[in-house]
Amino acid sequence: MNKNPAPLVVKYPGLVPYLPVWQAMQQITERRTSSTPDQIWLLEHQPVYTLGLAGKPEHILQAGNIPVVKVDRGGQVTYHGPGQLVIYLLLDLKRHHISIRQLVYLIEETVIQFLKSLGIIAKRREKAPGVYVNEHKIAALGLKVRRGCCYHGLSLNVNMDLSPFQGINPCGYPGLAVTSLSEEGVAIDMAQVRQQLLACLYVQLYQRPLP
Repeated sequence: MNKNPAPLVVKYPGLVPYLPVWQAMQQITERRTSSTPDQIWLLEHQPVYTLGLAGKPEHILQAGNIPVVKVDRGGQVTYHGPGQLVIYLLLDLKRHHISIRQLVYLIEETVIQFLKSLGIIAKRREKAPGVYVNEHKIAALGLKVRRGCCYHGLSLNVNMDLSPFQGINPCGYPGLAVTSLSEEGVAIDMAQVRQQLLACLYVQLYQRPLP
């Protein structure tokens, strides 16, 4: 991990449509140089299903009125909607001296430790990236690496309508149940989740507290 990083840019776009954000991530990654600051975006999306590079259309059971977007991250299909915190990580992996596999572990550990602070016992699953509470998925992740830099990131279900997950096989697993902080009995404001999870993530990335 990088203990002397370039300045980190943190953004809070709010509730936003998916496509413009995805396109902005691609453009920043394409144009960035070795001196470009890393960025972390914390936001919510308007309802959308996203299908990863290896995504199989048959995992979309009933999209209804929710748009489906084929994207360039890893993984299968997932759902984003209001009440779910999405964190996009635009990081120079070379600068951090970290592999994509190490980053996935770091992200999962960040979420696990954050949930532990809320009294929720969570775990990871072999060959199924993400974080799980009693076999219910509470956080999903998918990344794309280009030119030694990554984008996309993770999503954490906070207080959202979970019914759209019934329209898909979440992350390509038929019958996979999902949960959220509210379903687990935790009442917490989205702003608190943003700040606490960002602080946990910063410690994992930089080995020091968030300034």
